[in-house]
Amino acid sequence: MNTLPDNHVSPLPLARWDVAIVGGGLVGASLACALAPLGLRVALLEAVPLRAAGQPSYDDRTLALSGSSCRILQGLGIWPALGANATAIREIRVTERNRPGQVVMKPQELGLENFGHVVEARVFGAAVLELLSGMGGVELICLAKVTAIETTQESVRIAFQRDGQEHGLQARLLVGADGAESVVRTALGITAERHDYGQTAIVCNVTPEKAHLGCAYECFTPTGPFALMPHVNGRCGLVWSVASEDAARHMEMPEQHFLQHAHDMFGNALGPWLKLGKRSAYPLRLVRATVDTGLRSLLLGNAAHAIHPVGAQGFNLGLRDVAVLAEVLADALAQNPAADIGAAALLQSYSNWRAPDQAGTIGYSDGLARLYANPSALAGIARGFGMLAHALVPPLRRQLAIRAMGYRGRVPRLALGESLVSR
Repeated sequence: MNTLPDNHVSPLPLARWDVAIVGGGLVGASLACALAPLGLRVALLEAVPLRAAGQPSYDDRTLALSGSSCRILQGLGIWPALGANATAIREIRVTERNRPGQVVMKPQELGLENFGHVVEARVFGAAVLELLSGMGGVELICLAKVTAIETTQESVRIAFQRDGQEHGLQARLLVGADGAESVVRTALGITAERHDYGQTAIVCNVTPEKAHLGCAYECFTPTGPFALMPHVNGRCGLVWSVASEDAARHMEMPEQHFLQHAHDMFGNALGPWLKLGKRSAYPLRLVRATVDTGLRSLLLGNAAHAIHPVGAQGFNLGLRDVAVLAEVLADALAQNPAADIGAAALLQSYSNWRAPDQAGTIGYSDGLARLYANPSALAGIARGFGMLAHALVPPLRRQLAIRAMGYRGRVPRLALGESLVSR
């Protein structure tokens, strides 16, 4: 049995569900969309109002969706509501501040029209919530604060507070998708490896004078990446990693001062920067669960692996978690409609499948973040050699692009544009 301190689950009869997802953010809500068509009864618990400023999944951030993520969302029925507000990534330019040269990646090298698309997190959130509202078998339980979790060989029992009252439910499978500081992970007694990068991401929208033409830019600096992503109506999404001790100063800068400072960092490729949107700040840390499964339970998304935003891989990695878990459960139910979806062997098959992709993506983002923050001359030589090699050798660029698009190792059917239900 695992519980949060000083709490217990009520002995009263509990509502029964097949799957309880704790965390109604983008990953948790996407999983609910994936599982509902399988005939599973899903309870989706979220602790804060889904459109509140305190809900980090639905703020003004821009999401860079890889090619595989776009296909996953198409298979889940979410993409049709996003298309009109999505901007194709038609080129990627990578540089290092105060060093010559750049790596230019074009989708035509892979026979593609684009690398993926950029959408606003709040637009994504609204599309997912609207889809969920029409799905039978899914109940969104909002303002539900989990107070206790008990796992047994037969089921998981969850206690939560809602509207000042105690409630409870029982499920065959518990999924923790409640972020880097996961309550579920704590309740299950799963430890996490942590690394503070000493950086904070300043996130906002900006409008440059010149058209971005679908080009995404990533410039590596000693305090982390300075990334500019193409967006609708001529806007760009800015993710600017600064030293954490300087974050407050950047957040408090007058708008024109901030715009000029950011423009000076980026350069004049898009002309003067004319307009600034709301700024938000996010401390950057690596948080990785030591294991991602427990008794009738598993972690996915940031609850399992919150990573550095370099390369914009965090949400894409979480969506691949969703696609694989949905496929594992779909195949089990196709073979036996009475299959135990919380069985240890089934959850272990999910974990085994995900391990190489998670390890590779986490290692890549963490390695880049540390390498470009390293001031030593040897690290500088390594960075320069790597940049030059990618600039001059097309196969290396293709490998980098394929990794960024989510096509490495065993790829789930949804990411290939195939039906979730196996033939």
